[in-house]
This record gives sequence, structure tokens and C-alpha cells, in this order.
Amino acid sequence: MKPNYALALFLVSTIAIASSPAHAWDNPADRYIDAHRQYMAAECPIAADEIKNFVYFSRDRELIHGHALLGNARFAGAQIMYSWRDLEPAENQYDFSAIKADVDYLAASGKKLFVQLQDASFSPNYKAVPEYMLSGEYGGGAVEQYSEDGAVEGWVAKRWNDKVQARFAALLTALGQEFNGTIEGINLQETAIGVSQDTDPTFTPDRYADAIKTNMRALKAAFPDTTTMVYANFMPGEWLPFEDEGYLRGIYEYGNEIGVGLGAPDLMFTKKGQLNHALAMMHEGQYAVPLGIAVQDGNYIGETGSDRIVKDRKNLVPALHAFAADFLKVNYMFWVDQKPYFDEDVLPCLTN
Repeated sequence: MKPNYALALFLVSTIAIASSPAHAWDNPADRYIDAHRQYMAAECPIAADEIKNFVYFSRDRELIHGHALLGNARFAGAQIMYSWRDLEPAENQYDFSAIKADVDYLAASGKKLFVQLQDASFSPNYKAVPEYMLSGEYGGGAVEQYSEDGAVEGWVAKRWNDKVQARFAALLTALGQEFNGTIEGINLQETAIGVSQDTDPTFTPDRYADAIKTNMRALKAAFPDTTTMVYANFMPGEWLPFEDEGYLRGIYEYGNEIGVGLGAPDLMFTKKGQLNHALAMMHEGQYAVPLGIAVQDGNYIGETGSDRIVKDRKNLVPALHAFAADFLKVNYMFWVDQKPYFDEDVLPCLTN
């Protein structure tokens, strides 16, 4: 076969053009990589605005007692995580005493409670679902979450299992009967999970996306008079912007359609992963529902899931707030009570 010189010349020319500075490729994955820079000059104190600020305590609910937020008008209240396992110790038997106690304690100082409902964990030793669900009737109830290197890093409820969904909806209904219109809000945990069909044959990305929407409908039905929110950060089966199966985008569109707010953990405004997923969804969309962003462990030093203490640091709180207010246009911010950053960086910025 004779060489195709015309094709070879075309390929060489194309490569040369593509590699020349005049025709440099604008990588869509980098479109927001510098968006944070315009906010880095923000300073403390932060002027009052319409954003509702909550302090996030994870499951350390006892830390709200005597906390600085109680006397600070810039904080609307506390966000506390309550596990499904603790709220339903036996099938159809609910114990909401912890939530009631926290509602009353905060109300005494004019503050509100924002509930985060836990059905997943990031500990190999803790399953957040009730004990009765860890049976064949519920497909085991929960499944391991795996890190990218194949290690078990936690557990998540089988959100895609019909019977698990039904029990979760029953929990939401019971919570709504008790707290609808009383608490400030309630959010479901993040949509990102370390599960695939290889680790659980019953799982598929399509089925999972449908399950998240099912839980959103149940949440809204249970709490028609309270802010509802789902932390929609990543979805299995896609990676934006190049592998877009419409899963995450669909969650944002559906939440806006049915009146469920959208949020995300980890305000990481320099990381392409976050920028191309939840942060892009918030920035690019037009929403009639509340948006929220959580500043979680490590975010005060530009990391995620970190307990590292940096003494000589730039206070990122003004920039994080400015980015959230202007670029994301959020209604809620959840500031984790991580020491020493909350006391030394957050409080001096959010003053009465």
C-alpha cells in the first residue's frame, strides 16, 4: 500500500497549529481555576449581608453549650449531624430526644437548628443505618465505600435499594411530623459515594441518580414549611466537564423544580474537582431554591479533610465568604467549628 502523503501532511499541519501559542487550547476544565483571585483581597470584618451563617458541629452536639455563636448576632444557629442509626434504634421506633433538646437549647438564645441527616460515614468502623437494616431483607442495608486506592473508608446506606428508600422516607415523615416549621432546615448528606457496580452488583449510576431524586421528594413532602437541601457535590458514573452524563446537572435541575435547596460540602475554590462540579452548578444556574456551601475541616487552609494546624497563615475567611456571596450567590454558609481556625479566623470576621 502506498503511503498517504496528503493525510500525513494534514496531520503534521494540524499538530503544528494546535501546538502554536496563537492557537492554544482553552481547556474547559480550567475555566474557573482563577475565579477566586478577585476575592483574595477581601478583608475582615465582613459586612453584614443576607447570608445566614451557621456553625457546623458534626456529631459533637454537646459543643453548642456555651459556644460563642449564642451571643453573636451574625450566626443564625447551629448545624448538627444526627445519624439514622441513633434516630431509629428499632424499626418504627424513633428517638428524637437529642434534636428536641438542641432545638430548645438554641431557642433560649434566639438561635435555630439546621439538621444534617447522616446515612453515610467516613469511618470503616461505623455504619450510620439502624441495626435492623443490616439484613438480607434490606440487601445488607449499607455497603462499604472505597477510596481511590481501594481501601475501605466508610459505609453508606444502600440508597438505591427500594426497601431502604422506603424506610428512609418513613424516617423523614416522622421527623417532619415533629419538626416541620420548627427547625431552620434539614439537609441530606453528600451525593458523592465510593461505590461502583464492581463493589456492589445492585448499584448502577442511573439507579443511584433516581434514588437521590426519590429521597429529595420524600424530604420535601415531609418538610413543606422548612428549608430542605441536598448536598449535591459529585455523582458516580461521570466526571465533569468531559464525562457529563447529566447526573449532577439533573439533581440541580430537579431540586429547583420541586423546591429542594442545593448545597455542597468543602468550599475549595482552587480545586478543579470542586470547581467543575458543585461550584460550577451553583455559579452557572438560576435558582428559585436556597443554595448553601459548607466550609469544612481543612478548608480554612485550602485543604479538605485536614486537621493540620498552620500557625503562620493567611486568613482565608474573607475570601471564602466573598467567593460564596458573589460567585456562588449562596443563601447559607456552614462554618465548621474547627480549632483554632474558627476562634482565630472566623469570629474576628463575623462580629456583631
